[in-house]
Amino acid sequence: MGRNIAIYKATLDDEEINQLKSVLEAKNDLSKVIEFENGITEYIGAKHSIATATSTAALHLALSSMKLKRGDKILMSVNSFVNLPETVRHFDAEPIFVDINLENMNIDIEKFEEAIIANKSKKLRAAIITFIGGLAPDLDKIYEIAKKHNILIIEDCRAALGSMYKGKKVGSLGADMTIFSTNPSPSKYAISRSGVIVTNNDEFAKRAKLLRTHAITTAYDNYGNLDYVYDVDDIGHKFDLSELDAAYAIAQLKKTDSFIKRRQEIAKIYEEKLKDVKHITILPYKEGHIYTQFIIKISRNRDAFARALKEKGVSTALNYIPLHLLSYYKNKYSYKITAFPNALHNYQQILSLPIYASLSNEDLDYICNCVIEVAKEWI
Repeated sequence: MGRNIAIYKATLDDEEINQLKSVLEAKNDLSKVIEFENGITEYIGAKHSIATATSTAALHLALSSMKLKRGDKILMSVNSFVNLPETVRHFDAEPIFVDINLENMNIDIEKFEEAIIANKSKKLRAAIITFIGGLAPDLDKIYEIAKKHNILIIEDCRAALGSMYKGKKVGSLGADMTIFSTNPSPSKYAISRSGVIVTNNDEFAKRAKLLRTHAITTAYDNYGNLDYVYDVDDIGHKFDLSELDAAYAIAQLKKTDSFIKRRQEIAKIYEEKLKDVKHITILPYKEGHIYTQFIIKISRNRDAFARALKEKGVSTALNYIPLHLLSYYKNKYSYKITAFPNALHNYQQILSLPIYASLSNEDLDYICNCVIEVAKEWI
């Protein structure tokens, strides 16, 4: 029987079962949501953590907490997942795309500042900075540029929990808000989902906590029930995290560092086995990379290469399809395909291979052998 290796699978053991049981058997006095938030705050070293049902909900809540309005503008890399511009558009605000650095596929710093200058007005409110594959961009320059031009920085670290920058945890540095998730994959059928806003800004944290649950102002009992009398201060959301999802997230959070270590081991094996393979380019290793995605480049016919791997039971992914090529944004903003040349160039070649902590060495050998076999026959 042939193999079927997924692009991502959750890594589980008894810790998840025990955490879920403690909720179902009502053994815990402290809310698992609060326990998760405390765990994130301690792990990152930031002041506030606000847990949400998904990382997209966390981003939406972050934009609500900064009072994003119709017609406002938010900068972002054109090489981001679809939830970034989608969330901005829900406010009837405008996403402004910026091209990428060819080497690491994060936002191009020079073009980032050029885009700020080109869109300079009170309507330009913030930039959302994505960490491709768990690798931080040049944050010192990004923070410096943001401060110079008086815009907010929201870090999109959905797939970068635990990443480091110059020896410090991302989320504890110079961003106004950082978005994390314990699930680094945008899977439609995820076992569990969670998101969290991390911030040192008291006002953003206070507003996010209010808006997270319908902007209701009341006391809740230990079971999360509303008090007898309640009021509403604003237009809020239903973005809070369930106790079961929080329990699962706690279990995953405890393993974050071990997950990172294993992914880094896998990345080194990929690099060693695929470094001299014809038609394959391995991206240069960078300090602090936590490899939530392992991205290679295929010299030509990337889609056919991916299909050949799929036929051998190896799933792959594209991280990501440039936003200006997606029908909604292409049609709404009349983008030309060539509008972002670096992103287009990389997109035609990139391919993400499976990388997650539960990937066995046997499966890893099989993946590498399949890539080598396909590459040998490549034209």
